[in-house]
Amino acid sequence: MQVSGTTVVILVILMAANAEAKIYERCDLAKKLEAAGLNGFKGYTVGDWLCMAHYESGFDTSFVNHNPDGSSEYGIFQLNSAWWCYNGVTPTENLCHMDCHELLNRHILDDIMCAKKVVSSKNGMNAWDSWNQHCYGHDLSEWLRGCHMNAKPNKKSIS
Repeated sequence: MQVSGTTVVILVILMAANAEAKIYERCDLAKKLEAAGLNGFKGYTVGDWLCMAHYESGFDTSFVNHNPDGSSEYGIFQLNSAWWCYNGVTPTENLCHMDCHELLNRHILDDIMCAKKVVSSKNGMNAWDSWNQHCYGHDLSEWLRGCHMNAKPNKKSIS
């Protein structure tokens, strides 16, 4: 089997990222999201963010999904390589000005900053199909239950 140099480099980067990856507990992630200013950002609650991240990645910072169009989605928020980051393979807009592998570690502040750009775009959280399907219009208070936070969940998602 012949393996290209690009494939080897990507595999090495992904393996290194997995060493620093983390699967967040729901309440730990909720507190990080609140501390980063996501509660109320563009009208969305921490519940919206938790719901979306759960259905996108299972709160796993190392999760990568490969799409039929050749792009890939990276990290806890599944940010797409065609638009938001550079993976060395997919032609990209790289609107977050970052390498995709930076989205695969336990340090999620850069993921949050990029996700804020996504939500600030015209589609808002509609950019994530999972949010539309599982979160929009649903009672999101369950996502914060037992987390002992300052954030107050909205009963219904705001869009």
